[in-house]
Amino acid sequence: MEGGGGETMDEMGAGGGAGGNRAGGGGGGTGAIAEQIDVESYASLYTGHTKVARLHFIADYCNVRSVELEALRMAFEEIKKGENTALFKECVEKINGRLGPSHTLDQEWIDMVERRAAQRQEKLETELNGYKTNLIKESIRMGYNDLGDFHYGRGDLQHAFKCYVRTRDYCTTSKHIISMCLNVILVSIELGHFVHVSNYVSKADQTPDVQDPVVVAKLKCAAGLAYLESKKYKLAARKFVDTNFELGNNYIDVIAQQDVAVYGGLCALASFDRAELKSKVIDNINFRNFLELMPEVRELIHDFYASRYASCLGYLQKLKPNLLLDIHLYDHVDTLYEQIRHRALIQYTNPFISVDLNTMASAFKTSVAGLEKELAALITENQIQARIDSHNKILYARHADQRNATFQRVLQTGSDLQRETKALLLRANLMRHDFVMKGGPKQQ
Repeated sequence: MEGGGGETMDEMGAGGGAGGNRAGGGGGGTGAIAEQIDVESYASLYTGHTKVARLHFIADYCNVRSVELEALRMAFEEIKKGENTALFKECVEKINGRLGPSHTLDQEWIDMVERRAAQRQEKLETELNGYKTNLIKESIRMGYNDLGDFHYGRGDLQHAFKCYVRTRDYCTTSKHIISMCLNVILVSIELGHFVHVSNYVSKADQTPDVQDPVVVAKLKCAAGLAYLESKKYKLAARKFVDTNFELGNNYIDVIAQQDVAVYGGLCALASFDRAELKSKVIDNINFRNFLELMPEVRELIHDFYASRYASCLGYLQKLKPNLLLDIHLYDHVDTLYEQIRHRALIQYTNPFISVDLNTMASAFKTSVAGLEKELAALITENQIQARIDSHNKILYARHADQRNATFQRVLQTGSDLQRETKALLLRANLMRHDFVMKGGPKQQ
């Protein structure tokens, strides 16, 4: 390759590609998953419903028996700490006796939980009806909250959602409104209703006196997940990179700090230009704290910015098996990887007049024919201004005529200067002859 000053880039190293198969797909990376993922460490990052949901997701998609059984065992033990008997039966059905007699259907426990739940539900509904009769707004709000918490614990998300939404009419302070919004957002994320998530994040943001940094961080994470789900990766990246590190472990019933780093980092690589990546990610002291928890993502971002594509694509390849087992990210991994790869190709070719496709194919760990197709697609989409010499395997950039552009800028600058000078002279002459408008309309 030749740059504008004649320098060569043939010494650039080769790197691993970003290809692969989605979890649960044919033939792709199950051995790597079994080697890489530590189910116990991963599950320890979360609590509550999302912990069980993520464990079940790993069991469903990992395609490795030992990992599947470990995830189901931990899910079984976590479920027994709560009162969700329906989820318990589902988990036992998935285990199917493979973990021995200690992990079979415990009908006695189910009956006990069902009896206790029926009594508690009756008590909560009676109390709520009493509050409605007395028309005490605060008590009604708390009654609906308690009933929503009860249904949420039982896994009845639809009824929990309705109860939380009904508290809206009885909120009297900003704190009440924010609490209601966070409850609705939590249930909506689990239901997969991300339209509700976006709506209630906006409602909470518009509430006066939203100053608690933890609450603000939670809302940014929820908004980021909603944008991620709708494949608006740039908006998602902005939300995640702006999340305050004070979030800590306060939202692990939805998302861990490590997830903020991964989601924000990958979405930023896929959608930010070079300047944005530098200012909003690399130089962002706050987001740097999240990246410290995920060194691989941190190094991946730095390698991408520094054009070390071999190392960058190598990190992507190592991360992919675990990302395919992430409950929020799995459906976006291939798209994000493709966009990151395209940006890498664009960034690789941008500074040079000509690029040797053989050298470039070596750097991106692909065939020359495959690279030609990728570059042709990017040229067709007008993302790369270039043409390909298929016979000699060289990419020629279509750079603008810098000489002509410089002349045009000089002429425009001269024209602007002339116009501004005339305006100044006119103003000076008007002031010298005291031709100045003074006073109001009547005095004129």
